[in-house]
Amino acid sequence: MRIAVVVPVHGNEATLRPLAERLAAALDGRDWRLRLVIDASPDDSAAVAGGLAAEDRRIGVTVLPVNGGQHAAIARGLAAEPSADAWVCLDADLQDPPEAVPLLLDRLAVGDVAAVFAGRRGHYESALRRLTGTLHRRVAARLTGLPPDAGAFLAMGPAVRDVVVPAVLDGRAPSVVLAVALARAPVCSLPVERDRRPEGRSAWTGRARLRQSLRSLAWALRSAR
Repeated sequence: MRIAVVVPVHGNEATLRPLAERLAAALDGRDWRLRLVIDASPDDSAAVAGGLAAEDRRIGVTVLPVNGGQHAAIARGLAAEPSADAWVCLDADLQDPPEAVPLLLDRLAVGDVAAVFAGRRGHYESALRRLTGTLHRRVAARLTGLPPDAGAFLAMGPAVRDVVVPAVLDGRAPSVVLAVALARAPVCSLPVERDRRPEGRSAWTGRARLRQSLRSLAWALRSAR
């Protein structure tokens, strides 16, 4: 199985190298590539990513000159890796543990589902953010049929990837997660403990995350009619 791991990057210069090292260890013995999508990052993430790519030919870098947001960056990364058999998406801030990637891939390889979400577990964010995020995901799950703990840490096969990329890039879905629902394929989730960030804060928090949640809920409501 050829594996492409897609990671959107914005303000993550400090975590890119440990991310690449931990991912390489987790996927040892497998055929994998890592695609780092630099979403107009204001720090030195592009330089760090370029250095990693120079050291390891399995690492590719896409630099976006204009910030398009987390999900658009993921879609661009998926589009840049067309020859894989399975694709994994995870964040660059190390809250999504690279060590869980093989678990998602092994579940996907069983063949009865087309995507596997890493279900959110653990106290990795504030109680208020956990509450609002849980409510948003539960409402979206009820409207779309996706798992209630689904997020942007997931593994997908070709049938889902081929729907997700154009749906997000063409604006037909506001997120990669909701675009999976458009594939109308069986999916599941596995519980995965999230880690606290070693430093800094997520690139997509605060107002940006709230706007994304509102867009997602509005989209789910329209789709359910």
